Amino acid sequence: MKAFTELVKEYRADVLENVHYGAVCIVNERGEVVYQAGDPDHVVFLRSAAKPFQAIPVMKRRIEQVYGLTGEEASLFAASHRGEAFHIAALESIARKTGISEEQLYCCPSLPLNEQAKAERIQRGETKRRIFHNCSGKHMGLLALCKHMDWDEKSYYKPEHPVQQEILSVIAAMTEVPKERIAVGIDGCGLPIHAVPLHTIGRAYLKLACPDLIHEHNIRGAAERIATLMNEYPTMIADTHFVCSALLKDANISAKGGAKGVYGIGLRKERLGIALKVSDGSEQVWPCIIASILERIGYDNSDTIARLYEIVPNTIYNDGGLIVGEREAVFEWV
Repeated sequence: MKAFTELVKEYRADVLENVHYGAVCIVNERGEVVYQAGDPDHVVFLRSAAKPFQAIPVMKRRIEQVYGLTGEEASLFAASHRGEAFHIAALESIARKTGISEEQLYCCPSLPLNEQAKAERIQRGETKRRIFHNCSGKHMGLLALCKHMDWDEKSYYKPEHPVQQEILSVIAAMTEVPKERIAVGIDGCGLPIHAVPLHTIGRAYLKLACPDLIHEHNIRGAAERIATLMNEYPTMIADTHFVCSALLKDANISAKGGAKGVYGIGLRKERLGIALKVSDGSEQVWPCIIASILERIGYDNSDTIARLYEIVPNTIYNDGGLIVGEREAVFEWV
């Protein structure tokens, strides 16, 4: 089976201009693949779709209670925040409460991903900061855990560090892939990141949405708490106008995307896990693909689907607001 198939086609003036390839699969609570397009066994790096699972060791020790953090602040442990003012204010509050300095973060200095937030910082003459990095909430959570556990804070990014070894165990438990079969690379923020078959990402997200499916009692409660925070504070997880936040406004959904086109979704009521990978790494076509998946399975919350199409309409406009083309999801279930 080919790893990737056609997922989305884009037309301009009725001429096919672009094709996005990738793979999509849906699993049920028994871990069975019930729908697929492309190869569900294709191995994929989780990238930032791993963040809810990377936060589980932090939530297991109730670090938010240890340091008196608000739920809004603790939700950033699973976030790919895009640097809006309220994100930075919450991160600076975490730093004050935990005693963590910005210089301790291993992620590199950057500017906010949100274009308006970035422009505002530049206009004020501000330069790149580690706290602006979209992964800074995750790093703060791990550092706070190291501080609480008296683990070395300077080497928390190394694969052999206790916090990274515990994350590996969590990934293995949630995906049901043995640790020795999980490939480990280095993510953009410098931390270890893991690669697993696509269908196991769907399995992990189904467990995040339905923690009763988690066999390991020591992580079940922590997974439930981080999933709850993600739904309670959806705009903290990404942006005021981004796919993750739009999905998480729906209390039935656990969801998180990652770099290079990977996305995981769990549906609580339907007890289904969804995983997808866009092979060219495009995030722009996520709304088209995810909305189409939800429509095809008869998802009953039309508001959630409408929010996705609002973020990136299937109608393509040029810079002047003129309709110049359209995109459509073209994948077929096997």
